[in-house]
Amino acid sequence: MEPTTKTMPDHETRHVAAEPTRAPLPATAADMQAKPSRRNDPRLRMFLIAGSIVLAIVGIFVWRYLGSYESTDDAQIDGHVNSISARVAGHVNKLNVQDNQYVEAGTVLVEIDPTDYQVALQRAQADYNDAKAVAEAAAVDVPITSVSTSSQLSSADADVLNAQAGIKGARQQYEAAKANLTQAEANDVKAQNDLGRYKQLVDKQEISQQQYDQAVAASKASAAGVLAARATADAAQFQVTQAEGKLLQAEANQRSAATGPKQLTQIQARAQSAAAAALRKKADLDQAVLNLQYTKIVAPVAGIVSDRTVEVGQNVQAGQELLKVIPLDEKDLWVTANFKETQLRDMKPGQKATIYVDATGKSYKGQVDSVAGASGARFSLLPPENATGNYVKVVQRIPVKIIFEQGEIKEHELRPGMSVEPKVWIRE
Repeated sequence: MEPTTKTMPDHETRHVAAEPTRAPLPATAADMQAKPSRRNDPRLRMFLIAGSIVLAIVGIFVWRYLGSYESTDDAQIDGHVNSISARVAGHVNKLNVQDNQYVEAGTVLVEIDPTDYQVALQRAQADYNDAKAVAEAAAVDVPITSVSTSSQLSSADADVLNAQAGIKGARQQYEAAKANLTQAEANDVKAQNDLGRYKQLVDKQEISQQQYDQAVAASKASAAGVLAARATADAAQFQVTQAEGKLLQAEANQRSAATGPKQLTQIQARAQSAAAAALRKKADLDQAVLNLQYTKIVAPVAGIVSDRTVEVGQNVQAGQELLKVIPLDEKDLWVTANFKETQLRDMKPGQKATIYVDATGKSYKGQVDSVAGASGARFSLLPPENATGNYVKVVQRIPVKIIFEQGEIKEHELRPGMSVEPKVWIRE
């Protein structure tokens, strides 16, 4: 016979459970069959299946997200550091900027006493004016000498031709004079012979005295003609000698005129030398102008004045560093991130990057610009030497340059040297 169970009201059950001295009765087999099993609850099974699917999906997304980027905390902002130095030596008489002051490009930063350079400029100007005048005078001499040389050559050639023609004419006159002398001598011989015959005839009184006197006169005239013809021949001979002398002189003048081109070349060389000297003085003048301009040291770029070491009253030398100007425009700033070499397998230029800056607490957009040609250790003062026996492999870091996208940096809020944490998205 099965034992009977007695159902108690809820308030009585709660009262019995509250009694500490009464233990609960063991459940019977009927009670066990009456309670439904939780393992076979279909709602619990659906909940577990759905939870497993959600966890798998979340795990996949987390895995894909963690594998879509490479990041490092060994990174900082880099930028250009423009060192400002003096180009001339002198005494600093004015300082126009202070530390951490923002200046525009072209701003006069430091002024050096310009007095010495103004005097040097005036002296260089005077030297240039003098050299320029000498060069201009030498340049004028070139065409004058050229024309004079050409004229002398032409005149000398003409004189030689005239002298040669004069010799020819003088020789012809000499030949004619000699012929006249021969004729006069022949006439004189005839006259003298006639005079001798007339003398015999007049002595015999076979002719009149008048005829004899005519023969005497003719004899004297022929003798005088011989003398005149001889004198003319001598004069003609002298003219030949004189014409030959003129030819020698003309040829000498021709040889002298032939040196004119060489003299012209010499004058041209002097003119070129004078022009070169003027150019040299002009270069000295330009340098003096530049030196005077260099007494005002200007900012080559816009940026923040930093590391100022110059003071008013200081004597500076050419090449001495006075201060630095740090440009803060986005084109002058970038990130140098030292990634491990194992992180570079899928990294390449052009990939997007997110740059978190500790100082501002903001993230900026950027992209990979380039990867360095060697590891950072190679650029150290004492690069590691791995040829030793106690070699231990160490993962190296390679610098990666990341640039900011245009318009990301506002109001010069970033500075070189700030710590950043870049994320390079190697997978979209």
